[in-house]
Amino acid sequence: MLWQNLHELDQQITLFINGFHCPAWDQIMLIFSHVKLWFPMYGIIAALLFWRLGWKKGLAAVLSCVLCVVLCDQLANLVKDSVARLRPCQDEAMIGMGLHMLETGGGLYGFWSGHASNSFGFAVCSTMGFRNDKRLKYRGYAAWIFSWAFLVSISRIFVGKHYFGDVLIGGIAGALTGLICALLGRLAIRLLVRDKAVA
Repeated sequence: MLWQNLHELDQQITLFINGFHCPAWDQIMLIFSHVKLWFPMYGIIAALLFWRLGWKKGLAAVLSCVLCVVLCDQLANLVKDSVARLRPCQDEAMIGMGLHMLETGGGLYGFWSGHASNSFGFAVCSTMGFRNDKRLKYRGYAAWIFSWAFLVSISRIFVGKHYFGDVLIGGIAGALTGLICALLGRLAIRLLVRDKAVA
């Protein structure tokens, strides 16, 4: 009963968010939804991490981000197959209630959102990576990358691929994964600094 009530609430929130569309906004959401378009951004951020931290610390920070993205992706796929919750675009009830679909295809299941998990995981991990540089706070970067993660996540509701709950839980799971990976990266950096000091 509780699950059914939560599912119905999730449907209503999803349809509410999904209902705000116009041709221009739809195109913006499609751009944010296609994460592969953002690969050049990842490359630039990796280069900036090397530039700000040096190659050894930068390598630790970049590898922690890579680990984060891989873990977020694999965990999302594992949970999707285990929970087996249909995507809104695969649910006849949601389509009948007026779901606006900008994308079709993909897997049957959508809980939780890999896009949300990856984007928030990367946002947390990369921000903490930059903050290994004690010279700057990187608040501007944090504001920008978390805004990007939010738009990537919310775009999945706009295109009809995910429920609000898929995105919410995916974002939380990604942020926690990003935190763990960033802490591992920070530990590696401290070991590098300690070894350098001993030498």
